[in-house]
Amino acid sequence: MMKVLRKFLLIFVFLLCIVTPFFATASYALSGAPNVEITEWEMMWEADPTSTVQNAASSSRAGDWQPFSYGEKLPVKPENIQSAWLRFQLPDYNLARPALLISKLTAKDVSIFIDNKLVYESKRNYPFNKNEIILSVSEAESNHMVYILLHTASDWLGLQKPIVVGEEQSLSMLFMKKEMFDVFIGASLLIISLAMLLCFIFLNKSYLEGLNSLCIIIFSIGLMILSLSPYLHMVYKEYGFPIYFMFDMGSNLLMPSVFFFFEKIFGKGPYGLIAHFRRFLVVASSVLIAWSLTLLFLGRISKYYISFTTMSFSGIIIVGNLILLIYLTRLCLQKNKEAIIITIGFCVFAGIGVLEVIWYFINDMNYDLFLWKWGIFSFIASLIIILARRILHNYEQVVSYSKQLEVFNNELQRSEKMEIISQLAASVAHEVRNPLQVTRGFLQLLGEKSTNDKEKGYMVLAIDELDRASDIITDFLTFAKPQLENTTLLNIAEEIKKIEAILVPLATMQGGVIKVDLGSDLYVRGNSSKFKQALINIIKNSIEALHTEGFIIIRAYQDESQNVVICIKDNGEGMNEADLKKLGEPYYSKKTKGTGLGLMVTFRIIEIMQGKVEFISTKGVGTEAIIQIPLAKK
Repeated sequence: MMKVLRKFLLIFVFLLCIVTPFFATASYALSGAPNVEITEWEMMWEADPTSTVQNAASSSRAGDWQPFSYGEKLPVKPENIQSAWLRFQLPDYNLARPALLISKLTAKDVSIFIDNKLVYESKRNYPFNKNEIILSVSEAESNHMVYILLHTASDWLGLQKPIVVGEEQSLSMLFMKKEMFDVFIGASLLIISLAMLLCFIFLNKSYLEGLNSLCIIIFSIGLMILSLSPYLHMVYKEYGFPIYFMFDMGSNLLMPSVFFFFEKIFGKGPYGLIAHFRRFLVVASSVLIAWSLTLLFLGRISKYYISFTTMSFSGIIIVGNLILLIYLTRLCLQKNKEAIIITIGFCVFAGIGVLEVIWYFINDMNYDLFLWKWGIFSFIASLIIILARRILHNYEQVVSYSKQLEVFNNELQRSEKMEIISQLAASVAHEVRNPLQVTRGFLQLLGEKSTNDKEKGYMVLAIDELDRASDIITDFLTFAKPQLENTTLLNIAEEIKKIEAILVPLATMQGGVIKVDLGSDLYVRGNSSKFKQALINIIKNSIEALHTEGFIIIRAYQDESQNVVICIKDNGEGMNEADLKKLGEPYYSKKTKGTGLGLMVTFRIIEIMQGKVEFISTKGVGTEAIIQIPLAKK
């Protein structure tokens, strides 16, 4: 538990470090001057990637510059051209700490020159073309020309937003307002998913698969949002390469986990379509993740990887969403309430996502996907509602199981009372039977020696009555030592699973969990109800001995002696050697209201099944019950 908490704390601190730097911006006296926007600039294509700023500023190339204004679309890049120059003139300003905010600058590599001197440079070994730059300038550089060299292998290159000139602190705050939303949302989703995962690991195994897939959905969405933010690429330049792959990792995890969640909630779909497509996604995502990790390890990116991942992600999003929408529509027509809830949230998310992807390609991939982030909230909200409904349903099941357990406990109490009567009957029968047999023998002797027919008749009558009394005593002994009736071939795995379903609510209320590890093809011969009664007695004692964070492990396997071995181990309070020796004795119990007959019945039932029970216990550590029963052939 402590190890998990430490890991979660380290992750939280790391995510906190992401958003810390800008909050630590130093404070300076502001001039009070308003920000100034530069809405016009010039652009020139550059065929020579080694060209210098002196060459770009020379009079011989004055005719190559083209004017541009804010609001115009990015120009189409000529073939075989991967570089371009931008230039603009700084305005006259009187600022305490002047700076430039350059937003929506599309390029992989950026170099900025003022007075023919390099003042900023960013070179990336990965194809991320978003740039948000805050550049400090001096008061002496007002009215000077700024040259920006851009380089990229993609189809688009240029500037889409006005350049803002103002106080550095003011521009930092402006940048924060625009860019920190993605960071905040992405980091929040990561923290939420990890917190949910931390909570879910304490739930029953049967719930974990669906809940874990929900955590992965939220985690992958947070990872994608976080990796798309220019903030991380600006502040953590040295980690830009792995940050770039965060989006690919998130996108490859998203759709498989979505389909896995749908499969767990709504089933495999018609003709197993949901399950089949989920398997395809798992295989495809595994290959893409392996490819991504290989490139990350090699420190380079292939152009084939970029093209393939872009097309595959878009195709999977469109096809996957269509499949889910069709399936959800079918479920909604069947008036499935959970399907209606999730359809509303999913339709908002999927509709925005599909429309944005289509719009992305309509604009020749010159469009920033951002509206889908808002659709996420409706989708996650619907998932949370589904989760809440499931938790409520599980709670109702716990209550139902508790009522069943109460009924079963009443039956057990009745059985224990019958055992008390049985024990008394056996004791009385044993004490009375011997004198009766002696009396019968003497009566036979007297009858043989008697010559009086009337006396012989009395002797015969007395012997008959003694025989009738002996038969009654035999019935008492049969009641005291019951034989197994209606014996059948019992599947150990099925029997223990039924017992687990009954006792899990009791273990949960006691603060413990039941873990089961069952071998296959294990069969014994016996009576199902009595066999379950024997195991329930042992497991119930283990549950009542548990403290907080307790567990009970039930294992079943075949040993070398052709026996079925059932081990029931707990980490409860345990017993000392003296207590172990008294187990199975009538009326011995460590419970305040116990009678001790439960284990006595268990011993007798297992004994009748030709098996044996052994207990191993250490005070303060726990107890292990080992049951051995001969293996029966199927």
